[in-house]
Amino acid sequence: MFVGAAGRWCRRIAERREKDAEGGRPVNHCTCRWNSSSVGERIRQYTVGKKIHGFTVNQVTAVPDLFLTAVKLNHDNTGAQYLHIARDDPNNLFSVQFRTTPLNSTGVPHILEHVVLCGSEKYQCRDPFFKMLTRSLATFMNAFTASDYTMYPFSTQNSKDFQNLLSVYLDAAFFPCLRELDFWQEGWRLEHETPDDPGSPLVFKGVVFNEMKGVFANNENLYAQHLQNKLLPDHTYSVISGGDPLHIPKLTWEELKSFHATHYHPSNARFFTYGDLPLEQHLQQIQEEALCKFHNIDPGTSVPIQPRWSEPRECHVTCGPDSLAPDPAKQTTYSVSFLLGDITDSFETFTLSLLSSLLVSGPNSPFYKALIDTRIGTDFSPSVGYDGSTREACFSVGLQGIAEHDIKTVKQIITKIIDEVIENGFEEERIEALLHKVEIQLKHQTTHFGLALATYVATNWNHDGDPVEMLRISEKVARFRQSLKDNPHFLQDKVKQYFKENPHQLALSMSPDVGYLENQTKVEKGKLQEKVNSLSLEERQEIYKKGLELIAAQSTSQDASSLPALEISDIQQTFPLTPVEMSYVEGEVPVQYCSQPTNGIVYFKAFTNLNTLPEELKPYVPLFCNVITRMGCGNLDYRQQDQQIELKTGGMAVSPKILQDNDNLDMYEQGVLFTSLCLDRNLPDMMQLWMDIFNSPRFEDEEHLRVLVMMAAQELANGIPDSGHQYAAVRAGKTLTSAGRLQEMFNGISQVQHMKRIAEKPELLSVLRKLPRIKMHLLNNENMRCSVNATTQVIAEASKEVEKFIRNIPGFGKKKKDKKLIRSNITEKALNPEEAGGEVSAGSGATKKLVFEPTFKACQMKTHFQLPFPVNYVSECVRTVPYMNPDFTKLHVLARLLTAKFLHREIREKGGAYGGGVNLSHSGLFTFYSYRDPNSIDTISAFRRSVDWAKAGKFTQEDIDEAKLSVFSTVDAPVAPSDKGLDRFLYGISDEMKQKRREELFAVDHGGLVGVANKHLTTGHSTWGAAILGPENESIARDPTWVQR
Repeated sequence: MFVGAAGRWCRRIAERREKDAEGGRPVNHCTCRWNSSSVGERIRQYTVGKKIHGFTVNQVTAVPDLFLTAVKLNHDNTGAQYLHIARDDPNNLFSVQFRTTPLNSTGVPHILEHVVLCGSEKYQCRDPFFKMLTRSLATFMNAFTASDYTMYPFSTQNSKDFQNLLSVYLDAAFFPCLRELDFWQEGWRLEHETPDDPGSPLVFKGVVFNEMKGVFANNENLYAQHLQNKLLPDHTYSVISGGDPLHIPKLTWEELKSFHATHYHPSNARFFTYGDLPLEQHLQQIQEEALCKFHNIDPGTSVPIQPRWSEPRECHVTCGPDSLAPDPAKQTTYSVSFLLGDITDSFETFTLSLLSSLLVSGPNSPFYKALIDTRIGTDFSPSVGYDGSTREACFSVGLQGIAEHDIKTVKQIITKIIDEVIENGFEEERIEALLHKVEIQLKHQTTHFGLALATYVATNWNHDGDPVEMLRISEKVARFRQSLKDNPHFLQDKVKQYFKENPHQLALSMSPDVGYLENQTKVEKGKLQEKVNSLSLEERQEIYKKGLELIAAQSTSQDASSLPALEISDIQQTFPLTPVEMSYVEGEVPVQYCSQPTNGIVYFKAFTNLNTLPEELKPYVPLFCNVITRMGCGNLDYRQQDQQIELKTGGMAVSPKILQDNDNLDMYEQGVLFTSLCLDRNLPDMMQLWMDIFNSPRFEDEEHLRVLVMMAAQELANGIPDSGHQYAAVRAGKTLTSAGRLQEMFNGISQVQHMKRIAEKPELLSVLRKLPRIKMHLLNNENMRCSVNATTQVIAEASKEVEKFIRNIPGFGKKKKDKKLIRSNITEKALNPEEAGGEVSAGSGATKKLVFEPTFKACQMKTHFQLPFPVNYVSECVRTVPYMNPDFTKLHVLARLLTAKFLHREIREKGGAYGGGVNLSHSGLFTFYSYRDPNSIDTISAFRRSVDWAKAGKFTQEDIDEAKLSVFSTVDAPVAPSDKGLDRFLYGISDEMKQKRREELFAVDHGGLVGVANKHLTTGHSTWGAAILGPENESIARDPTWVQR
C-alpha cells in the first residue's frame, strides 16, 4: 500500500485479525510471556552497554505517562537500529522499516514492497503473506510505502504466532525470491487482453499499476502529491514513490532487484517491537534468522536538506472534473505552503504541530473564520495544516471548491491572517483547550497502541531522530508552557519566523480540465503503442508465452506446507466475559454500566430511535447528525460550543444507526447514536453539554448551516474514490432487506447526491426549518438507552450525572397514550438478551422498538454508476440469514474460505485488482466486492464461479481450518476498554450468545459449508443485487437488466 503525499500506499487490504502459527517448518524458540506485573520491572534490569544476541543496549528510558519503558539497541555487526517498547499489553507488535529514497516515479519501492511478500528463500510458495492471513491469529498484517520509507508491521496476541510471523516477515524482507513472474503480476506487464488469445491486443496490466490509477482518481490525492513534489523539488520528494501510472512501465525487473540490494539491508533498517513478550527472544530470532548473515555497509540513502528558495513560487496543475462536486462551477483548489524545519527537532515539531492546530482547527481558528466562514470555498484544501511526513515539515493552508477568479482573494486573506496573528496572538483558552486534547490523547487507550507508536515515530526515526524523545510528550507540554511563560510572544514569533519571513513558500492552484481524463488515457495509449511498436516478433512471442506461464502459475495449487500455521486446537474454547450492570431511570430508560480500566476517562453513549420521524425527514437525518453538535446550544453560539467541547471533552459525535435484528432479516432498529468521552473530572461539564444540545440546540444561523452543508457535501464527494467498494455494496444490498433502503438513504450514493442537491440550493431556510422537527422526534428520552464505560471508582458518580441528564431532557411526563408512532409496523422486543424470547407486550419491561415488515419482498436490482474513474468498484450481495441462525456461522467461514482460496487468485492475481473478496456482515448480506479493479463484468463472473466452486466442495479440511482461524482472529480481536459491552448495548448480543456462536464455529465442517452454499447462494433460490461504480462500459450499456446512473 502506498502512503506517500497522498496517504499511504499499502500493499494489502489486510488490517485483518488473523491467525496463529506453527506447523510446517518449526520455529525453535521459547514461547514464554513475561508475567504482566513484571514487564516494567524486567525491562529495567537492562543496563546501558549490555550485550544481548549480537545487540548492545544504549538507552533505557521509562515513560510513565504512556505506561511503558523504551529500550534502544544497536546491532553490533550491521549497525541496525532497534527500539523495544515494553508495556503491559498482550497485543504484541513487530515492524521493520527501511529508508527507501527513489529518484524516479516508476514506483520501485512500492512495487518492491509487494514483490518481497510473494515468496522467499525459506518460504518458497507464491504469496506467503496472504497465506499467513489464514494461518495465524494476527490482529494486524500489512506493509506500506511512504515517501521515504517502507514499513512491514504485524501484531498478534499469541506468542507462538508472533514467532511464526516474525520468521515469515524476516525471510521476506531480507531473503525474497523476487521472481520475474511476481514482478509482472504485482508491478506491471505487457500482456494480451485475453492471455490465451495471441490475436487480442496487448495492454498494460499489474496490481500496483491499477492501484495507483485508483489513487489518483481522487483529486485530493493528486493535489497532495503535486504539492509535495513541487515544494521539495530537489531530491526524492520530487518523485512519486508509489508510482505514476504513466511511468511505472519504465521499471525493469533488474532495477527492482538492484533497489532491494541497496535499500533492504540491516544497515538501512530500523526494528521495532512492542508489548509484553520478552525482548531476548525477539533479539535471538532476528539475529539467528537474518542479521547474522550480514555485515555493516554504508547504504547511502540519507535525504539531504532541501536548498531554500530566495523567493516564493507559484504553480498551476489540472485535474479531472468532479461530477458530484457541490458546485460544478467552483472546482478550483488553491493553497499556500511553507517549508518549515527539520523534523528531528522533536520539540520544534511538537510546537509547530500545536501552532498548526491553533491556526486551522475548528471554528475558532483564524483561518477557519477568514476562509471557511466567508464561504469563498467548500472546505480547506487537501493537506491543510502541519505535515511532518518528510525530512523537513511543511504547513499548508487554502481552500477547495473555489471559483478560479477567487484565487487572488484567498491569497490576500492568507497574508492578512498571518499578519493579524503576529499582531494579536491566540486566546489563552484556545491554547488550554489544545493542551487538554493532548492530555486526552495520552490517556485514551486503543486496541492498536503498538502500531500507533510505530507509525508515530517512523518518520522522525527514519531521518536519525530520537524516537524515544518523541514519546516524552508530558515533558514537551511542560516545556511548551514554560516557553509561553518566558516569552508571551513565543507563538507569534514562530508565525513570523516560519510564515511571514520565510521565502520558501509555494502557491499551488489546481483546476478541472474537461479533457483531463481523455488526455491521460491518450498519453497512456501512446506509451503503450510506443512499447508495442518497438517489439520484435520474438519479443511478442515471448510476451504471449510469459502470459500463459503467469496464468499457469496463478492457477496451480501451491504447497504451503513450509509455512508455519496454528491449529484449531490452539484456539481457546471460551473467551473472557464482560460483566455489565443495568439500571433504569424512572423505571423506563435503561443505562448499561461497564467497569473497565479506562485510565481516568469516562465513555458515554446513547441511542434514540426515529420510529416516529416522518418519512420525508429521513433523508435529512445524516445532515442533522453532522450539524447538531456544531450549531450552538443553550447560551453558547457555535464557536463557544466548539470551545467548550474542546476544553471539556475528547469529542462529541452523532451518527445515524441501523441495527439489524438478530433473529429476523425483516426487522431492524432505526435510530441515532450519540458518543463522547471526557476526563473523569469533566464528566458534569460533558453531560451539561449533552443536556443543552438535547434541550436547546440552536437552529437560527442559516449562514453557518451553509458552511457546514458545503463542507459535508465536499467531503462526501471526495470520499467516493477511496471507498467506492463500500458505496457499491450498500447499493447492491438496497433491495434485499427491509433495512437496505434506509442504509442506502443514509450511507449510500443517494446521500451523496442528496447533499449535493442541498448544497446547490440558493437558500437553506427550508432545510433549516426541518432540523427542529427532527429534533422533536430524536432528542428525547422516550425511546432512549445509554451506556457508560469507566473505572469502578467513578461508576457511582457517573450514574448520578447520567441520571440527571436523562431526567432533565424532554420525554418524561408524557402519557403513554400520547406517544404516537408514525408507522404501524413497529414491534417490541425485550431489550436484555437474557429476557428475549420473541415479541413482548408493550410496557412489560425494558424493550426496544423495531421496524417489522413481514410482507417485505426482496428483489434483484443491478446498478451501474458511471463515474470518471479509470478503475471499477464492484459489489454483489446475496440475502442470507440473521445472526442467530445456525447457518450464519457457516456462511461466515465460507466467506473467508472463498476470499482466501478462490477470489484472491481470480480477482487480484489474475484480474489485477488491488483487492477483492467477500464479507458477511450482521445485516445478513453475503457481500462480494472488488477494489480498484480494471474489470467489471468479468469480476461478477468470478463471484459466481466462486459459488460454483463452493457448491462442488473443492476445498480441503486444511482450507476449512484456515478459514476458521481467519474468523477466530476477528472474533477474538482485542477490544478497547471504551468499547467493551458495545455489542450488547447496540445489538443485544450477550456473552452467552457469543459463546454459542463460538461453539458453532468450532463445529463447522465440509458438509455444512457445501450445504449453505447450495441453500443460500444458488441463483434463483436467493435474491442477488449488484452495483458497479466506474467508467463507461459498453457491454453494461447494451444489457437492459442494468440500471444506468
